Amino acid sequence: MARLEVNRSGEMDVFVRVVELGGFSPAARAARMTPSAVSKLIARLESRLGTRLLIRSTRQLQLTPEGCAFYEGAKQVLADLEDVERAASAGEQAVGHVKLNTSASYATHILTPVLPEFLARHPAVTLDIVQTDTVVDLLAERADIAIRAGPLKSSSLMARKLGETRMITVAAPLYLERFGRPRTTADLEHHDRLGPDYARAVDGWTYREKGRTVVVPVAGRVKASDGEGLRRLALSGVGIARLPAFTVRDDIAGGRLVPILGHLDTGEAETFHAVFVGHDRPLPARVRALLDFLAEKGSVS
Repeated sequence: MARLEVNRSGEMDVFVRVVELGGFSPAARAARMTPSAVSKLIARLESRLGTRLLIRSTRQLQLTPEGCAFYEGAKQVLADLEDVERAASAGEQAVGHVKLNTSASYATHILTPVLPEFLARHPAVTLDIVQTDTVVDLLAERADIAIRAGPLKSSSLMARKLGETRMITVAAPLYLERFGRPRTTADLEHHDRLGPDYARAVDGWTYREKGRTVVVPVAGRVKASDGEGLRRLALSGVGIARLPAFTVRDDIAGGRLVPILGHLDTGEAETFHAVFVGHDRPLPARVRALLDFLAEKGSVS
């Protein structure tokens, strides 16, 4: 007996609409179907998969664990199909939406100043910029590109290096007037050392003193969720911070921050990469356009 052809993408589309719109009736209106047709389609889908996807009640729909997994997978498949169709219709033209995860520091000091040029070059591309210093799962967050600082962990992700920048210890003149200027790593024990509220590859500040490497733990009364927040705290005189050079260069030139402990500097640098999923599938033109632009205009130093 011949197997009936199943429109799997159509099923996925209707299922995603049911979940996101909260019911069969609104999904039916959006898909130009009847509620009974939508109900039968979901029942056929569950029967074919051999599992319950939705728990239906008179008031609401609730996803089962299997339904949650199918929903996330279906969204990704539909997004990939849209990319394929868009690429086929547009050729090599960059068209569509790009989601970028980046630190607030990179967004503020590197990306924002050059963003108008990218948008002018690629008028058919739209951007969603999510700012966080937390390492995100690109697939889970449905992100196309993420800007990451520090050493890259071994993974299936591809990466393009955007440069590296020195780490500089800084404080506001007001803070140094009130609490004194530290000249040794031991002096730092008496100061508020501003740090992030998330784990880092090296949990401390590294210096070279008396021929040996010294790692000073970060210990202060205030923490921040991103590097730009730490910079603002330092500017306010809350404490001492150790930050990438590109984020504080203008502040130092303007006298708003003062570099300290330079004589103990190890030359420590932080490397920046643009990471993306691309090893096992063609890269959409819209994503490739932003990657090429970041490599050209979004380098750090």
